[in-house]
Amino acid sequence: MLLLLLNSVTSFSQFPRFKVLAFYSDKVERDHRAFASDAIKFFKDLTVGNGFVFDTTSNMSDLDEEKLKPYTLIMWLNDFPHTSAQRDAFTKYMESGGGWLGFHVAGYNDKDTNWPWFVQFLGGAIFYNNNWPPMPAKMVIEDNNHPITKGLPQNYISPSNEWYQWKPSPRENKNVKVLASLSVDNYPLGLKDIIRNGDTPVMWSNTQYRMVYMNIGHGDKIFMDATQNKMIIAAMRYLVAADKKGNVFKD
Repeated sequence: MLLLLLNSVTSFSQFPRFKVLAFYSDKVERDHRAFASDAIKFFKDLTVGNGFVFDTTSNMSDLDEEKLKPYTLIMWLNDFPHTSAQRDAFTKYMESGGGWLGFHVAGYNDKDTNWPWFVQFLGGAIFYNNNWPPMPAKMVIEDNNHPITKGLPQNYISPSNEWYQWKPSPRENKNVKVLASLSVDNYPLGLKDIIRNGDTPVMWSNTQYRMVYMNIGHGDKIFMDATQNKMIIAAMRYLVAADKKGNVFKD
């Protein structure tokens, strides 16, 4: 059933219907490597019979203007640009209408990141704190009419994850559409590091770009929940079927 969510993005007579390039690193912490490994298998399994290409690279130098041109969507599974040239290539790609799906640590930024454009791209969100150890959490779906979250239950229990909280919250940005957040029922969340209260968006889109960020992606349990898997697939489908301003093309 999940595979049906990817149908009718473009004509079946075209192959590939779209191409995705996923960036990952095998030189990061173990739980981020585990997520990337599971994500690659998950997305590659979706290509069977669906006419799209899912390429992967562990070389961030492939974040290059020419190399990105064939791709409708790029993903950052557990890594982000490390040089000015890589940042510039990503900026040009997104400003030209490219698509981005980022997970967990891909959105991490703090006072030492020194990339103002990316902070703006995330809707102003800057990492504030997190829970530890990773834990399951009750999720609130905030808009059941959005293409990504349509048909999902109002709440579900997400598999174990390290959750980030942001300050300022991206919700404060008028261009941000928050689609899912942590329920206040979770608080206090954590044992060593604790999120005690406040607004904790988990998935959102800056509607000025064709982008979705999901703060899930820590460990090897992320793809164990059918509701969450459906949401991830719907996010990919939305991004490949939308223009720069998030207007979804009709099938």
